[in-house]
Amino acid sequence: MGAAVVTPYVLTVDAGVRDLRAADHLLHALAAELGLPKHVWGCTHLVRGERPRVVVSLDLASAPLLSTVEERLAARGHQVTPGTPDAVGRAVLYPGAAALTGTLTVTDVLSRSAIDRVTVLGSPDPPAPDTRLVTNGHVRPQLTVEGELVLAAMPAAGGALVPFEMPDPTPCCADH
Repeated sequence: MGAAVVTPYVLTVDAGVRDLRAADHLLHALAAELGLPKHVWGCTHLVRGERPRVVVSLDLASAPLLSTVEERLAARGHQVTPGTPDAVGRAVLYPGAAALTGTLTVTDVLSRSAIDRVTVLGSPDPPAPDTRLVTNGHVRPQLTVEGELVLAAMPAAGGALVPFEMPDPTPCCADH
């Protein structure tokens, strides 16, 4: 791992996960098993080097919760370190994430969740507030260095948008 970004109340969990889908599952499982509140943030981070993998970070927002979660994760045998492996992340758990299902307008996405803005691949302009976003139940915005949560979307049929990251992507070269 590179240099950790030490942030108050944030832990990184390295469970040896090798893909994003497994990391998403780990974050959801940890949130359920530990009874984490809805305001907790959980992000994935790609680690390169000798042992490429995906680690997850949990921003717990309070010292008492941090201490409890750290103890419980260590008791389960997880490798836990303070801070995050880097200043950016792919958000899986964030305020309002559960409300982003079905087809919503860009205004709905911004008002119901912690997402700060929506961008459209290939466009210098933001989408109109009434543009429909078909979520497919899978909305994974990026946490930027500036601390902004940004959802990248791409054009879809009928003038709608879909999140850039699909829930079940077709693996490269799947047809041959």
